[in-house]
Amino acid sequence: MKSKSSRYLAMPYIIWIVGFIVIPLLTIVYYGFTDPNHAFTLGNLAEILVWENYRPLYRAMLLAASCTAICFLLAFPLAMILREHKVGRGSIIVFIFILPMWMNSLLRILAWQTLLERKGVINGMLTALHLPEQHLINTTAAVLIGMVYDFLPFMILPLYNALMKIDDNTVNAAYDLGASFWQTLTKIILPLSVPGIVSGVTMVFVPALTTFAISNMLGGGKIYLIGNVIEQEFMQDSDWNQGSGLSLVLMIFVIVSMLFVNHFDDKSDTRRGGIM
Repeated sequence: MKSKSSRYLAMPYIIWIVGFIVIPLLTIVYYGFTDPNHAFTLGNLAEILVWENYRPLYRAMLLAASCTAICFLLAFPLAMILREHKVGRGSIIVFIFILPMWMNSLLRILAWQTLLERKGVINGMLTALHLPEQHLINTTAAVLIGMVYDFLPFMILPLYNALMKIDDNTVNAAYDLGASFWQTLTKIILPLSVPGIVSGVTMVFVPALTTFAISNMLGGGKIYLIGNVIEQEFMQDSDWNQGSGLSLVLMIFVIVSMLFVNHFDDKSDTRRGGIM
C-alpha cells in the first residue's frame, strides 16, 4: 500500500521530467540528426568542424575553464576562512553570499554593464582621479568578469559545505603529528573536500560553457561563444536542424567534462578511505 501511494506521489515529478526534459531532448535529437527534408544526416553535427563554429566552441571552453579556475581560487580561501571562524550556515555572512542568487542573472550582468561601459562608474572614478579612461566593455576580460561574478556563489557554497563537514579532530591530529599547514592542506583538507570541489566545478563550468547572455551584454556581440552561435541558429536563422546538431555536440562536451571531473571524485573516495 505504501509503495503504491509513493508511486502516486512521484507522478507529478515523472510528468515534469517527461514534459520538460525527455520530450525536448528527443526533439533536439530528432532535428539534430535530420535535414530540412526530414532525412537522416550527420551533417548538422559535422558543422562544428567549420571554423566559424569551432572557434566559438574553443573560446567558450577556454573562458569556461578560466572562469572555473578563478572561481575556485577565490572561493576556496573564503570557504577556509568561514570554516576557521566557525561561521554557521544561518549566519548573515553566508546569507550575503546566497543573496545574489536570488536576483535575476540578467539584472546582475546589467549592473556590470553599467560599471564597465565607457561613461560608466569605473571610468567616472578614473576621470575624477585624473587617470586615463580604460576600454573595459566589449572585451574578453569583461565577459570573464561577468562569468566569475555570476557563477562564484555556485563555487562557494559546495566548498563551504564540504569544508564544514571535516572533523576538527582530523585536522588537529595532523598538526599534532608534526604536519605543516601546507601538508595538512594538501594531504587532509583538499582530499576530504573533493566532493565539494567536484560539485562546484560542475556547477560553474557547465553554465559558463553554455552561456550566451553574458557575452551578448558584456561582449557587445564581439565576443562570440558557441552559445551565441546556437542562439543565432534558432532565433535569427530559424535553422533548427543545424542549431540542434551544434547543441548535441555541446552536450557531448558537457557530458565528457562531467565524466572527467567525476573520475577524480571516484579516485578521491579511495584516498579518503585511506585517510579515515
